[in-house]
Amino acid sequence: MTDDLTLNMDAYLPLRDVVFNTLREAILKGDLKPGERLMELQLAAKLGVSRTPIREAIRMLEQEGLAVTMPRKGAEVAKMTLKDMEDVLEIREALDELAVKIACDKISEKELQKLLEVKDQFENSTKTGDVKMIAEMDVKFHDVIFESTGNPKLVTLLNNLREQIYRYRVEYIKNPDNYPVLIAEHNAIAEGLKNRDKEAATLAMHKHVKNQAVAVKSVIQCQDEAENE
Repeated sequence: MTDDLTLNMDAYLPLRDVVFNTLREAILKGDLKPGERLMELQLAAKLGVSRTPIREAIRMLEQEGLAVTMPRKGAEVAKMTLKDMEDVLEIREALDELAVKIACDKISEKELQKLLEVKDQFENSTKTGDVKMIAEMDVKFHDVIFESTGNPKLVTLLNNLREQIYRYRVEYIKNPDNYPVLIAEHNAIAEGLKNRDKEAATLAMHKHVKNQAVAVKSVIQCQDEAENE
């Protein structure tokens, strides 16, 4: 287990969430490796907390697909598999395309202006090299679209799915070569919504999700090959 694991305290969050955010970031940065065991006692000692917030945080990690409990072994950092990635992105593609179709009809001028602002904020964030910030701005861009559908049930489904795809989103965003593509895709999605062109907006969203799937698939295959060497 990494020696760099320290609690990122936030006075406004419950301890469970602080532990969750700390472990989540360690997994996404690669400080906690796929297959590495998440032992409650060891983590509690390292972070200076009781086992209860550790246990709760691990459950939250499992909901995001970042951890998995193995029979007779306990919890460990989940490995990224092609099957998991394909399953999650298959659902995301369908729901994102549905959301952008609905948004073409329902997005208000105020929401559209907010989308354009967030689109520019995302582009600016790609110049910082801060992967966490870039990922958060990408999430924010999509959240504006989701909220503009006016369909809370769809938003709930998409929010639940968002947690499961966050890991894949980060893997995609780690590579700066992908930034021009992401910026162009966001521009195309926003332009389709601005013109209320369902066909153009849906096609742009389809390409957006597909390109991510192709890139992350390559990352997973490279990791698998490295493990088998």
